[in-house]
Amino acid sequence: MRIILFGYGKMGQTIEKIAQERGHQIKFIINSKNDSYNIKEAEMAIDFSTPIAAFQNITMCLNSGLPIVCGTTGWLEKYDDIINLCNKKKGAFLYSSNFSLGANVFFELNKRLAALMKNHRHYKLSIKEIHHKEKKDSPSGTAIKLANDLIKESNYENWKLGITTNRKTINIESSRKEKIAGTHKIIYESDIDTIKIEHNAKNRLGFAMGAILSAEWLLGKTGIFSINDVINIK
Repeated sequence: MRIILFGYGKMGQTIEKIAQERGHQIKFIINSKNDSYNIKEAEMAIDFSTPIAAFQNITMCLNSGLPIVCGTTGWLEKYDDIINLCNKKKGAFLYSSNFSLGANVFFELNKRLAALMKNHRHYKLSIKEIHHKEKKDSPSGTAIKLANDLIKESNYENWKLGITTNRKTINIESSRKEKIAGTHKIIYESDIDTIKIEHNAKNRLGFAMGAILSAEWLLGKTGIFSINDVINIK
């Protein structure tokens, strides 16, 4: 595939490496407004840019008929606008907050544990997420997805970044530290014991491989998809 890569931070560089190893061509790398490119020369776009740039990049690709895989978080207040545009243009769009296979298994584990814990209300639920200092949005898109999945499967009604004493609100604690690819913890705490599940990404390779596999899978398709469609998690 001939790929346009939006964003060339550490994640973008890892995607470039894996894409080339799998025989793909990075046709253009767009890391600033001044970078030039011809969208018609590409077969696929992959976006790991910034929250502001991502919405603009996705819109441009869909208007141009170019399928796009997006892993940028922090822009989802405009998600419905993108879905409407994709449907209108009969385009191809695949978004996930986390492209790691292990993380997506963790999402399913989170939902199943939530269902088991739903009636044990003496446990207080919280989420902790840790990322590298370059990550701009907080909490992470993965933490937000975990929280939203928990709300669907439990008696909790919303989530909040920071400490809360509301028994219907999930507390999300967000930290930024050096050289942390991504850690997410789901914690059920009571006066008697603690139940905890955790996903710890050791590096960016899993995210990058998931993004490339998603791009390979998306080529030639029309519609709105997620990593779950790629790895066949229902």
